[in-house]
Amino acid sequence: MQQRTDFASGFRLDGQVAVVTGGASGIGLAASDALKQAGASVVRVDRSASESEGGLPLLAVDVSDPAAVTRAFEEIAGSHGGIDVLVNSAGTAIRKPAIDLPVAEWEQVMAVNMTGSFLCAREAARIMIERGRRGAIVNVASIMGLSGGGLYPNISYQTSKGAVVNMTRALAVEWASHGIRVNAVAPTYVRTPFIAPLLDQPELVRRIEEMTPLRRLAEPEEVASAILFLASPAAAMITGHTLPVDGGFLAQ
Repeated sequence: MQQRTDFASGFRLDGQVAVVTGGASGIGLAASDALKQAGASVVRVDRSASESEGGLPLLAVDVSDPAAVTRAFEEIAGSHGGIDVLVNSAGTAIRKPAIDLPVAEWEQVMAVNMTGSFLCAREAARIMIERGRRGAIVNVASIMGLSGGGLYPNISYQTSKGAVVNMTRALAVEWASHGIRVNAVAPTYVRTPFIAPLLDQPELVRRIEEMTPLRRLAEPEEVASAILFLASPAAAMITGHTLPVDGGFLAQ
């Protein structure tokens, strides 16, 4: 008789070490909780001061600072014996029309969303390769990285998230021979502190709901579930892809 596959075990991360950037709130915090529930030892990285919440350590790190990222990842790998999973969730946005956006603010968004994701992925992969461990990296992109649309001008955010989508493809190909999978999620608008000003405008929220086939915003836990899938052995044959978590927005 053919042995049956234990599909549930494919979503487990027991014994693995996971690093989540932007882990203090929103999608990053929800992803941290999901990975922990799947059995991983989770270390959160964020700009905010060090603290501990729900047994999850939090390191204060500016992901746009190369030296700070290297120090943090070496510290994590040294104290935990390595790194198996990275979730790049740190992000920022400055919503201004292109002709009104100062170069300094453009560079600020790029430094966090694009360069920060690259720096963290590079350090995580270096540690995985040096220690001979397979791994999974999940970047947080956006529907705006796959579409030029939006409710308001947001050129720097849209461009940076488009870069994350293609960086995901490029790194997936480059690191495949080392057994490192690189994927991304592309969320729609998610009920997190990141879009708090928008949530305070009921008419704007209604417009988003009307634009979305499922007629609602996403919850951070729904994005975290997709991240867990891509980070887990259940997605062992998936790399280089961006999974929309968008209520059907991009299907239109």
